[in-house]
Amino acid sequence: MLKKLLLSLGAGVFVLVGIILYRTAIFVPPEETKVEPVSQVIDAQLVAAHLSQAVRFATVSQQPPIPTDMAPFDGFIAWLSATYPEIHHGLSREILGGHTVLYKWAGKDAAAKPAMLTAHYDVVPVIPGTEQAWKHPPFAGDIADGYVWGRGTLDDKSAVVTILEAVTYLLKQGYTPQQTIYLSFGHDEEIGGLAGAAAVADHLKAQKVRLAWSLDEGSFVLDGIVPGLPRPVASINVSEKGYLTLNITAHGAGGHSSMPPRETAVGILAQAIVALEKAPLPGGLDGLTGEAFTALARYMSFGKRVLFANQWLFGALIGRELAKSPSTNAMLRTTTAPTMLSGSIKENVLPIEATATVNFRLHPRDTPEQVIEYVKKVIADDRVSVTMLSGVGASRVAALDSPAYLAMAKAVRQVFGDVVVMPGITIAATDSKHYEAVSDNAYRFNPMMITSQDLTGFHGTNERLSIENLVRATRFYIDLIKSDAH
Repeated sequence: MLKKLLLSLGAGVFVLVGIILYRTAIFVPPEETKVEPVSQVIDAQLVAAHLSQAVRFATVSQQPPIPTDMAPFDGFIAWLSATYPEIHHGLSREILGGHTVLYKWAGKDAAAKPAMLTAHYDVVPVIPGTEQAWKHPPFAGDIADGYVWGRGTLDDKSAVVTILEAVTYLLKQGYTPQQTIYLSFGHDEEIGGLAGAAAVADHLKAQKVRLAWSLDEGSFVLDGIVPGLPRPVASINVSEKGYLTLNITAHGAGGHSSMPPRETAVGILAQAIVALEKAPLPGGLDGLTGEAFTALARYMSFGKRVLFANQWLFGALIGRELAKSPSTNAMLRTTTAPTMLSGSIKENVLPIEATATVNFRLHPRDTPEQVIEYVKKVIADDRVSVTMLSGVGASRVAALDSPAYLAMAKAVRQVFGDVVVMPGITIAATDSKHYEAVSDNAYRFNPMMITSQDLTGFHGTNERLSIENLVRATRFYIDLIKSDAH
């Protein structure tokens, strides 16, 4: 009897191992159609000079109530006209929301749905006290060591400049697109785009314009950033996380700090915050998250392919491992981030209320209402109230089989060569949250290759972009425009 049982167990293990190995063997990258690399002749030094000039306009969006100096914005708009005369004379232009520039490039086919290329030219302030840490002054636009240096080179004046370079290149060739192309350059993306991108969306709605697709900033071509992958990864983001900010307020007895009660408002609040951090919202490899990691895993080592090819068996293990890294954890779930605290007005006064501001970045599977209910359930304390300060759900998920996505993927491979193209989620906020209201599909991708050394430049110190990347991005936009993806 025991022998039969052992034989049955052995046979079961053998079958299980066979299934695992078979699924792993067929879990390989898809066959890719060969594409010819593009090699348009781009004047690299001229494009670099133009980005350098753009950086010198300190178009800094200040967080209200700090006033923003709009003089550099006026100067930048004037610079656009002077620097790109072919666009100024060949395309129609409107200024919306005060300083957002919208160009319209009329296409041959009036019946075809238009498309829109977007970027923003406002930048975040330089962190006070870090000015001396910059190798080159943040608004000098220095060109050195093969890079253009300064605030906005990565985020996001490089996209503005290379889009304009691509359109100028095509205009000089006498090219007219099949579909109408809009170019939208926002002036307040860093503070929400409520004046600029929102005004563009309202304007297009009023004109009854429905876009086939829009392309905004998002991820990049990531070189050496994704662990376990020997090839660069181009993440064309097809969705954007939502944004929710809550005030978590604990209520307690006030009084003198010399006679504190057993539990104070501060202590009650601390327990609530610890409870939230210990119970993150559920995540998983379903939907878009699963598609993204599955696309990547096909190119990984055999051991990792075993896990991803058999998620029915190893899904929980994969989830636990991915959750250990902040970057991959953010792809799995809605994230929870306590950011601000307030309590007593004086060191020896017990507060009646203690408040924590908590920011959530919403995965497409979660709504603001669901997150609020989850927070209340986790805290489970009648002495704590939850108030929403602001909230917007995640964006729709754009199609992966649309002509636009396929054209972007092809253009990436034509410009960057042997890269992995995958769909992704933008975990920060972009102007696309406004543009998607008038677009069938909103995509988010910067056609530039970055390494881990570049990451600290985003909203940080020593922001820079290579001249080679400016050439690549220009070629990408040329190729995408010529694809006439409807």
